[in-house]
Amino acid sequence: MTRSTGRFLLILLGLYTLFRLFTTGVLLWIVAQHQDPVIFSGEVPRYFDLATLWDGAWYERIATTGYPSELPVDDQGQVRQNEWAFYPIFPFLARGLMAVTGLPFAVAAPVVATALGYAAAVVMGLMLRERVGSAAALAGVALFAAFPASPTLQVAYTESLAALLLCVVLWLLMRQKWLAAGAVALLTGLARPIALPLGLVALVAVILRWRRREAEPISGGEYAGMAAALAGCGISGLIWPAIVWAQTGVPNGYTVTMSAWRGGEQVTPFTPTLEMVQWLFGDLRGLLLLAGFFVLLAVMMLGPWARGLGPVLQTWTLGYPFYLAAALDPWTSIYRYLILLFPAFVVMVGGGWPPDDPRSRPTWLLVLRTVVIALLFLGWQVWWSWELFRFEPPRDNPP
Repeated sequence: MTRSTGRFLLILLGLYTLFRLFTTGVLLWIVAQHQDPVIFSGEVPRYFDLATLWDGAWYERIATTGYPSELPVDDQGQVRQNEWAFYPIFPFLARGLMAVTGLPFAVAAPVVATALGYAAAVVMGLMLRERVGSAAALAGVALFAAFPASPTLQVAYTESLAALLLCVVLWLLMRQKWLAAGAVALLTGLARPIALPLGLVALVAVILRWRRREAEPISGGEYAGMAAALAGCGISGLIWPAIVWAQTGVPNGYTVTMSAWRGGEQVTPFTPTLEMVQWLFGDLRGLLLLAGFFVLLAVMMLGPWARGLGPVLQTWTLGYPFYLAAALDPWTSIYRYLILLFPAFVVMVGGGWPPDDPRSRPTWLLVLRTVVIALLFLGWQVWWSWELFRFEPPRDNPP
C-alpha cells in the first residue's frame, strides 16, 4: 500500500465513522425519547432491541431456528409471510458470530452489518478513486454514509452486505476479472435480488470488451471468463428460488411467499410502482413525476459530467432504478433500496468528470457541494429515522 492510498483510507474511514456516530446518536435519541416499550427485551441495551426490529426479527428466526420445511398457510390456504422471503448470507454470518462469541443475535447482527458497512465503504472508495480521483471518491462515500436511509448500514438489515458485494462485482467487471466477477455475482443471489441489473452491467462490459477485440485480441480463456461472468449473473437470479423449491417442494414457493406481503396478490411488472405514484400524487402528476425522475437520471448519467465513472457504473445507475420500478412494490423500503445508487452521488457534487478533464470543477467547489448535500441528507435522515424507527402499534411502517 502506498502512502497516498493509506492517507486516503484513513480519511475515508474517519468520514464513515463520523457519519455512523451521527446515526447512532439519532437512534439513541429515538430510543430515549419516544419508543413503545413493548420492543425492549431487557436482555440487551435498548439500542440493540431497536436495531433488530422488522426485517431483523425475520433474520433472527433464520439465524436461530433456520427456514421452515413447509410454507405456512392461513385458513384459506394462502401462503403467509415467512422466512423464505429473506436471503441467507446475512443471518448465517450473524449465526457464525454468535457461535464464536456467544453474543445474542440482537448484538451480533448489528455488529456484522456495521463491519460489512465499513468494508463496503473501503471497496467503494477505492473503486471510485480509480475512476474519478480521491476527492470525488471521498465525496461519494461521504454521501453514501450520510444518506437518509444509511441507518440500515448498522442495524439488522442487508444494505451493507448488498453494497459490499455489489461494489466488488462492479470493480471486478471494470478490471475485466470476469471469472471472479461471476463468482461474486453468484453470492449476490444468496444476499439480495439484484441479478437482473447486474446481468445488464455484465452484458454491457462484455460487449464493450468484444468491440475492442481487434486492437486488444481476446484469448479463449478470456472468452470463457466473459461467459462465466454472464452465467454467474444469470444463475444468481435463479439460485434462491430454486433452493426454496428444493426445500419446500413448491415450485413457485419464493414468488408466492413474496406475494404474501401484498395479501396474496401477484406482483406484475411496473404495476405496483405505477399504482403507488398515482395514489400518492394523482394519475397524471404521478406518471409525470416518475417519467421526470428517469429523464433526470438519464441526463445525470449520460452527460460528459459522468464520463469519468465509466460505462460499468453508468449502466448500473441507470439499470437499477428501472429494475426497482419493474420488480418491487415501492413503499417505505424504497429509501433504503436507493442507497445503492452511490455513483449518482458523485455526479451530484460535480465529481463525475475524468480527473484529467479540463472541465472538471475545482476541489473546493466539490467539497462545498458535498458538505451542503451531506447536511441535507443528515436532516432527512433524522426525519426518516423518526418516522420509521419508532414502533407505534398498530401503525408500523418498516424501514
